[in-house]
Amino acid sequence: MANIKSQIKRNRQNEVAHERNKSTRSALKTQIKKFSKDSTEEGYKAAARALDKAASKGVIHKNTAARKKSRLAKKLSS
Repeated sequence: MANIKSQIKRNRQNEVAHERNKSTRSALKTQIKKFSKDSTEEGYKAAARALDKAASKGVIHKNTAARKKSRLAKKLSS
């Protein structure tokens, strides 16, 4: 456990960010699974939007989002 006041605060902030990121990632996975079930244009749009939002918030890396979107688009077209 940290003894330094600033590190205690930092740990507290990290915990809040961790919970927020976890919920965002979970919602993202749900969107992708929904798309995988039906593979519709609307499903793709929702999943792509969720990926873009997660990337812009820094929850996932932008290249990861681009890769996943590309794979979803490939599945949609096939």
